Amino acid sequence: MLRFKILASTIPLVLAAFFARGELVPGTRPCISTGEASVQIAPTPWQAQLHVSFTDDPALATVRVQIVDAAEAADFAVVDDIDSTEAGACDVTAATRFIAISDSPSAAAPVIYLSDNGNADYRIFVKSRTFTSRDAAALVVGARGGRAHMVAAAL
Repeated sequence: MLRFKILASTIPLVLAAFFARGELVPGTRPCISTGEASVQIAPTPWQAQLHVSFTDDPALATVRVQIVDAAEAADFAVVDDIDSTEAGACDVTAATRFIAISDSPSAAAPVIYLSDNGNADYRIFVKSRTFTSRDAAALVVGARGGRAHMVAAAL
C-alpha cells in the first residue's frame, strides 16, 4: 500500500516536470547562434516567444525567403554535416529566443513564403541532416524578430 502511495505521489511531479520543461528526453532541435544569444525551434508551441507560419501564396507573405544553391549566394547558410560543432553555441540560456512553426497564420505573426525564386527578403542555403529549409527560414526570420529586410542585390 505504501508503494502505491509513493507511486501515486510521484506521478504528478513527473508530469509537472514534463510539461514545465516541454519534453521528457531532451533532444537536439534546430538552433542558430546570434552573438551572445541563440534562436531555437521551441520544443512546445507555448514556450515560443515568436510564432511563424508558411504560405504557398506570395501575396499572403510578410517575409519572403529564397532557397539558393550555393552558400556564397546566401545571406544565411546552414551546413552541419560535419563531425565537430562549436561547443556551447546553442546552449539554452535566459537569452535564448524560441520560435514555433504554426499551421495557422496569425495576423501579428510573420508569414513566410519559401521558394527557389528571386525577389526575397532573405536568401538561405541549407545542407543539413538535422535542419529543413523551413526550420532555417523560421530561425532566420525569428532572429530578426519577424521583420523583413530587403536584399540589396537584385536577384
